[in-house]
Amino acid sequence: MRLTVLGCAGSFPGPESPCSAYLVEAEGFRLLIDFGPGALSTLQRYAGLHAPDAILLTHLHCDHMLDAVSYVVVRRYAPDGPYPPLPVYAPPGAPDRLAAAYGQEGSTVEDVYQFYGLQPGTFPIGPFTVTVDRMNHPIETYGVRLEHDGRVLCYSADTAPCEALLRLAQGADVFLCEASYLDGVENPPDLHLTGREAGEAATKAGVGRLLLTHLVAAWGSEAMTVEAAGAAFAGPVEVVRPGAAYDV
Repeated sequence: MRLTVLGCAGSFPGPESPCSAYLVEAEGFRLLIDFGPGALSTLQRYAGLHAPDAILLTHLHCDHMLDAVSYVVVRRYAPDGPYPPLPVYAPPGAPDRLAAAYGQEGSTVEDVYQFYGLQPGTFPIGPFTVTVDRMNHPIETYGVRLEHDGRVLCYSADTAPCEALLRLAQGADVFLCEASYLDGVENPPDLHLTGREAGEAATKAGVGRLLLTHLVAAWGSEAMTVEAAGAAFAGPVEVVRPGAAYDV
């Protein structure tokens, strides 16, 4: 598997990054996980406008799905289009959520996307074996475990500490984990992880490598987040950037 980061800013686009969007490819198949604001730009820069063969939206907060709305125009109105419906795996309610955000009265996006409702379990997408489970977040949110050819990539999505995250990340070669909050301050409960909590989850799950994402640049400190994660996890720790690519 190969992971390419298209966006990694937490909660809203940062000065150097769009919001969450990650392209994972194997055997020529490209799965786009989340499609946050600004990621349509970096999709074109690092992969290509029509690169995704499927999309998985972990949840329906705007910072993880809003460019899937903009992408309707790309597939519906392209000079060589319209394109056939693209598979989208998302929490129930995604068709109405995207259509409402598109904003045209009575609109639907089901000519552009073929929706599959997520629920905890394991299923195939292209060459990947995908396992999802509910995370600890205010709305229905799914962490993701991808397996292919004996390798494992886990993505936390948005979550506070929970046992389901540890199950998904167990033994993962690469753990792409959010670290939105700083340690040592009073953070809202049941919403996000700190750097220390991300490191603790990586240690408990026995992962090989920890990639930190979803940092909120305007409110946090990358150096402090990395230091806190590294104090809790003995393996390699890195903050991801747009355009960064990793072989899993």
